[in-house]
Parts: sequence; C-alpha cells; structure tokens
Amino acid sequence: MSETPTAQAFTDHSLRLAQIANPQSEIVHFPAHEKLPLDCGAELSPFSIAYQTYGTLNAAKSNLVLVCHALTGDQHVANIHPVTGKPGWWETMVGPGKPIDTNRYFVLCANVIGGCMGSTGPSSINPATGRPYGLDFPVITVRDMVRAQARLLDHLGIAEVLCVLGGSMGGMLVLEWAATYKDRVFSAVPIACAARHSSQNIAFHEVGRQAVMADPDWCEGRYLEEGRSPRKGLAVARMAAHITYMSDEALHTKFGRNLQDREKIAFGFDADFQVESYLRHQGLSFVDRFDANSYLYITRAMDYFDLAADHGGVLANAFQRTRTRFCLVSFTSDWLFPTEESREIVHALNAVAANVSFVELKTKGGHDSFLLHEPELFDTIRGFVNAAARQRGIVEPEGWLP
Repeated sequence: MSETPTAQAFTDHSLRLAQIANPQSEIVHFPAHEKLPLDCGAELSPFSIAYQTYGTLNAAKSNLVLVCHALTGDQHVANIHPVTGKPGWWETMVGPGKPIDTNRYFVLCANVIGGCMGSTGPSSINPATGRPYGLDFPVITVRDMVRAQARLLDHLGIAEVLCVLGGSMGGMLVLEWAATYKDRVFSAVPIACAARHSSQNIAFHEVGRQAVMADPDWCEGRYLEEGRSPRKGLAVARMAAHITYMSDEALHTKFGRNLQDREKIAFGFDADFQVESYLRHQGLSFVDRFDANSYLYITRAMDYFDLAADHGGVLANAFQRTRTRFCLVSFTSDWLFPTEESREIVHALNAVAANVSFVELKTKGGHDSFLLHEPELFDTIRGFVNAAARQRGIVEPEGWLP
C-alpha cells in the first residue's frame, strides 16, 4: 500500500470529517434531558441521529420500511454518497420501481450511534470536555443502536414499522427490533445474519481492532486531537475483513492467480497478484470514508450480540408472543454467517408458532451477496414486503405496478 495519502485522499478525509457535525442528511438532535440509557450502565446525552429518507410517508404513517445498515454502511442507502460520490450501498434494492419501491413505501435508514456520518459516536464532540470523545465514548451494543432508532421514530411520530430489514449487522438490528419492540414491527427480514456472533467472527474482528490500535497514528484513540489518522491500521483491518465477505469461488473467478500489470512475478513484496492490488485498494479507499474508533466500537457491539443470552439462554424466549411476520434469507456461499445460523433462528421462531418463511439462495458472491445483483433476492424481498403491505391494508397507489 502507498504510505503517502494522495490529494484526493485528503479531500475525502476532510469531507468525512465534515459529516460528523454537519451531515448531508436529515438529523435530529436530542437535548441533554432526553438521555439515552445504554446497556453498559452509562447514559448518552445529548445525542444526535442522522438519517436519510426516500419516498413519502402516508397519512396513516403505516408505510415505513426501516432499513438497517451493516458494519461499514451508513444512512446513504439510495443516494449519491457525500464523501465518495458513489451510488448508495443498496440502490439496487431501494428506489422507484425497485424491490423496495419508494413509489409506495417510505424508506428510512439511520446511521447507528457509534457511527461516523452524523450520529453521535467516538468522533463527535464530548460536551463535557469540548474535545472528540475518542475512547471516552461509552461502549455500545446492538440493542443500544435499536433503542436510539426507536427514539428517532418516536420523534417522527411513527408508532409501527411496516417492515424492518437489513443484512449482516443490519440483520442483527432487525432481530433486536423484533425482540425488543414486538408491538412496533409488523414484518421483519433478517438477511445473512445470526442470533449471536460466533467465536470465529469475534476473532476476525479482534485482528482488525489490533491492526488499528497497533498503528502509531492511533494515538490511544486521540488521533483527531493530534491531527493524525491511523490509516495503515484501518486499511489492514478492512483488507482482512473484506476477505471474509467474499467466497473462495468469487475470489478465484474474479482474480485467480492473475498477475497485476506484469507478465511475470517480480520476486518482491509489491502487489504481484491482482487480488493483492484489489485488497490494497479496498483498504485505502475505506479509510477515507470511515472512522477508526467507530470501527472499534461497532465491531465490539457485534461481538457482544447474543439474543439468547439476553433471554435466559433460550433463543425462542426472545420471540415469545410475537405477531411479527418474518422472512429469513441466507446464501449458500456465505461462510461468515452460514445458513445453519439462520436455521437456528427459524427453529426458535417455529418453537413459538411465529409466522416465518425462510429461503436459502444459491449464490457465488459470499456474504456480500445481499449487496449484489441477485434477482432471486430481489423477488423474495419484493414479494414479502408487498404481501405484508396488503395484509396491513396499505392501499396501492393509483397506477402502481408491483
């Protein structure tokens, strides 16, 4: 990897820092007296939630589809990203005429607390000190993230969610929504996720965190005050994580053992292979849009997620008396969150006689399949959400075609 950031990298970094306090999205500032209780025993106040919306909320406020983003995602689901200039991370799924059709549904996605795109996180200013929180920011959980989102919906006057859906960490948030706010979730689509983080996945996250913290520019979490950035450590963390998002078949098909801009190996440690060059690019582009401390906090929140442990060690207890309609989706090529983990959730839902459907889609893309062009996924989501809307009694707009 190049050790000297480019001029474009400095520009992107500045754009990202600007999003912390002045995000290019809607934002709600909750005052100090509206404290957010956290699972660690602390309270967060004041705090802010940045979010993006698409479509129109109907008069009954009954057509909300709540999208929950993954670890390195944010609220910019289907619009041009203000830092990267690239299309939203799920623009294939959300938009006019898309599976989540914004001609019919009001779609909202909020940046999770602990994030770095406008919601309060470790890069936000600590009102007690006037400096960025850094590691003084309290450790958060997936339930804390959901609790903050519920506050946002309260503020917007929305009592019930037609459908909450998301993949990977977003799927964890979906499960937490369904368990904690049973009366507010009409339907739920957890995609490529699990009811608890496995020891293997915790181990992968720890490698990434150690890479960040080993970077001298991390400065014990105070790099913003020092005017520095642990770019190398965060890039390595992203490279290691990105490998887990792809399948062996996907890597082999995309790169094989092809050399990068050369006809023979160079007998050195530059990027001889295309796959090396690709991973370096992934790492370097990531550090310009994400905060290193946010990476530590959000990966830790995923590690702590264990829905059964929060309900007496029995996963089915989390869904007792649920009336939510569920559709779980897994992918054959996903080894990070394999199908067995989705089946465990389905079994728990069956144990409490929940309304649940489950589909395992044959793909080659690995864990990231939920972000790719997968027609079967599109058909599944479209069919399930439209059926939920009909069941909920949401009138189809005039001239609307599913």
